Amino acid sequence: MPAIRTERLRKTYGSVRALDGLDLTVESGTVLGFLGPNGAGKTTTIRLLTGLVRPTSGGAWVAGVEIAANRRELAHHIGYLPEEPAFYPWMTPAEFLDHVGRVFGLTAGERTARTQELLELTGLAGVRKRRIRGFSRGMRQRLGLAQALVNRPEVLLLDEPVSALDPGGRKEVLESIDRLRGTCTVFMSTHILADVERICDAVGILADGRLIVEARREDLIAQYAAPVFEIEGENDHAAEIQAWA
Repeated sequence: MPAIRTERLRKTYGSVRALDGLDLTVESGTVLGFLGPNGAGKTTTIRLLTGLVRPTSGGAWVAGVEIAANRRELAHHIGYLPEEPAFYPWMTPAEFLDHVGRVFGLTAGERTARTQELLELTGLAGVRKRRIRGFSRGMRQRLGLAQALVNRPEVLLLDEPVSALDPGGRKEVLESIDRLRGTCTVFMSTHILADVERICDAVGILADGRLIVEARREDLIAQYAAPVFEIEGENDHAAEIQAWA
């Protein structure tokens, strides 16, 4: 059973067609990069898959749950990281994750163990007692990733998780996501091709609300990569070779 499946999924806001007949299948365990420029419909797609907004028409299933009919049940199967996650700034990361665990009904022992596990996974164990208000943008994104994993989701939905980070912060967040490989299905929207090449197994490309490409990463690279030629010769022919190239 696919982890994510949509059929002719459509969302309009007044006269604006944000998503136009999306047909998409994501197999279980895949790390999928959902590429597209700003305004392509990536955030709308993720908000539909989380059940935060209702589709205008069409259907979607996440972890086997039909989102339109079972939004409460869906919450137990997914984790969600918005582009700009919100926190209680006076809390520490350990306190915040414990709070999220309470929301999901974890016991005290389960919350303690899960909090420690996620702080280590995201590289925040060393700052577990620091107030969130003093965190950098990259640290906040990693904490957001941790909170999205508290309930051990089958499907993790990430909306532009590294778009506003500096190179160091992006590297740390991508490494945390990469460590999830094999534990859940990851659906990550982005407009940064290099990040998709680095950690994703599959690629979906969205433009003007329409899916224009859906492929395995290696197949896409093989199809569109430009050929590279290496030419050896005497130095006095270098100018001619460069002119020909």
